[in-house]
Amino acid sequence: MGLTHTPAANRLHIALLGRRNSGKSSLINALTGQDTAIVSDTPGTTTDPVTKAMEIHGIGPCLFIDTPGFDDEGELGQLRVERTWKAVEKTDVALLLCGDGALIERKPDLSEELAWIERLKAKQIPVILILNKCDVRTDVPEITAYLTAECGMTPIPVSALIGTGLEEIRKAVLAKLPEDFDQKSITGELVDEGDLVLLVMPQDIQAPKGRLILPQVQTIRELLDKKCLVMSCTTDKLPETLSALSRAPKLIITDSQVFKTVYDQKPVESQLTSFSVLFAGHKGDINYYVQSAAAIDCLTESSRVLIAEACTHAPLEEDIGRVKLPRMLRQRVGEGLTVDLVAGTDFPDDLSGYDLVIHCGACMFNRKYVLHRIRRAEEQHVPMTNYGVAIAHLSRILDQITY
Repeated sequence: MGLTHTPAANRLHIALLGRRNSGKSSLINALTGQDTAIVSDTPGTTTDPVTKAMEIHGIGPCLFIDTPGFDDEGELGQLRVERTWKAVEKTDVALLLCGDGALIERKPDLSEELAWIERLKAKQIPVILILNKCDVRTDVPEITAYLTAECGMTPIPVSALIGTGLEEIRKAVLAKLPEDFDQKSITGELVDEGDLVLLVMPQDIQAPKGRLILPQVQTIRELLDKKCLVMSCTTDKLPETLSALSRAPKLIITDSQVFKTVYDQKPVESQLTSFSVLFAGHKGDINYYVQSAAAIDCLTESSRVLIAEACTHAPLEEDIGRVKLPRMLRQRVGEGLTVDLVAGTDFPDDLSGYDLVIHCGACMFNRKYVLHRIRRAEEQHVPMTNYGVAIAHLSRILDQITY
């Protein structure tokens, strides 16, 4: 990813859903102006979700998700449908293409489309209905009337082939844009223009050589946009850095792994937080995370904890999710504690076997997807916190952390 590129996690996620051969791939190509997806008359050509990042005038950075048909058949087809549903979990706005559907008693058979509309509504995902291939299909009046009567939504007539209806889709997406999309900042109201902010960033084995990790980059950019005064140092240079400053920082942001070290050295008047804690509020539900951290005190050696990472990477020595957090938990609870780890999108539907879920900062996920995971934990009455909050609690300084 270049410095000028918006991370995928910060883009509006727009999923194209529909039956096989409903024209999803053709429409995504028309919307992006590129041959992003393979187009074929053979149903089921798209076998896995395909993404395309681009900018749309008036909307901004978007990530289009082309999905397999939700009417796919057979064992393999069912797996494809499950992958489509996984993509929906990340979706901010859904474009639902309504298939040609056979006529039953002179009414279009759109039972699957109606079922998906209800599923999307249950997930509070805005839906835009699309009638593609309107340059050749003859059932537009019937389907329009039927959908309007059944769900109160009027579909947009579109032809991806000749490019009609694309501007109407753009306007509809703008109208459906979540009110809080791209408005939740990383640092919130913690700092204002002119405030001095110190970033303490250990450049250890986990830090990519020659660059900063994404949460650090995004936080620095936001602080500069807010016109804060930004100073940075590594953990071992914290005393020297504080001595060189003419005043104490209003806010110190550090890596959660060195929370206690920084806390013991910080000026009394300086507030302390971490990148992980900031992203807990930016991407998730910080209040639920803090509330759930108390579950750590109830763990026993017979308990089971799930650690979830957003990104997949080769395990490193002293990896926080695979090594440091499990070690800290076992030092508190006992060596018999069971700790499982999942990475990427491998997050279980059934969390009932766990006493606690600890999630990473989720800089690689969009907020919609993180909130989906939190709601899943809440519905199953499983406490869920995040790396930074858990480490602050384990260090017994959570009540001194700013968020």
